[in-house]
Amino acid sequence: MTPEAMRKYLAEYAPDLKIVELGEAHTTDYISRAWNVLPAQVAKTLTLRVADDAVIVVTCGDSRLDNRKVKEALGGKGRMLPGPEASAITGHPVGGITPLCLAAPLPVYFDIQLKRFDEVVTAAGSTHAAIRIPPERFAELVQAKWVDVCKDQ
Repeated sequence: MTPEAMRKYLAEYAPDLKIVELGEAHTTDYISRAWNVLPAQVAKTLTLRVADDAVIVVTCGDSRLDNRKVKEALGGKGRMLPGPEASAITGHPVGGITPLCLAAPLPVYFDIQLKRFDEVVTAAGSTHAAIRIPPERFAELVQAKWVDVCKDQ
């Protein structure tokens, strides 16, 4: 996915959101320091295989999946997709994957721990771009279902 494709997507679906170009690759540590947000506020997008289906799960940047909760919420054991496969399915490069502007429709799930924040930061389809967005609005834009899939903090 090109930055221009993401800009067109945002212009159509969320014209008030702006992509911020980053001086370094979009990592939890960098975003946390540079944007003065908690590591948990950096929305981490995971691409999983559950049974035969690819799904996207968005979690807090400092969270870890709980295998038992994943199985209960998503109906099977989740396995991380290899980077090249995740990139091919989403249309975004590894390090820039976001549920926004996907190459093909995928089921999207947001972990409920994201709800504790007024704003989160997500990758913007590039390793050097990000977007600030309220998590409820983010979930609405990508038609995500809220689930409890992470280990308790």
